[in-house]
Amino acid sequence: MIILRDTREQTGYDFACITPPPVVEVATLATGDYSLKGLENQITIERKSLSDAFGSFGRGRRRFQLELERMAGYQFAAVVIESDWETILRRPPARSRLHPQTVLASVIAWTQRYGVHFFTCPDRHFAERFTYRLLERFARDQNGKGR
Repeated sequence: MIILRDTREQTGYDFACITPPPVVEVATLATGDYSLKGLENQITIERKSLSDAFGSFGRGRRRFQLELERMAGYQFAAVVIESDWETILRRPPARSRLHPQTVLASVIAWTQRYGVHFFTCPDRHFAERFTYRLLERFARDQNGKGR
């Protein structure tokens, strides 16, 4: 399993927290931040920090919705947010004008509309491990070893 990380991913995961560390290659992905080599058109995962999520759900909303539309064509598509719902709803980024309830309503709508999974994680470290597990599970299922 070779993980692909998009060239535009500025603070990307290296998955060094995984033992043994997987092979990660930097490549230009059509959609999302992470995929698997040879399965680039089947799986995509978008990573969002808390502030990035609020930016994408607010002022970058139109661009993000276009990305979700592209993600809808994948066999598996997910957005992994490096924050939990408690933080999102009760302690949003200080400079954000976006109401946290709008974030929740948007995630519900987009999940139903586009079939994209949204996962919240308590912190960046957990989100990195979780992203790896999503990729690993997909690869195992594609190789017939998922049962």
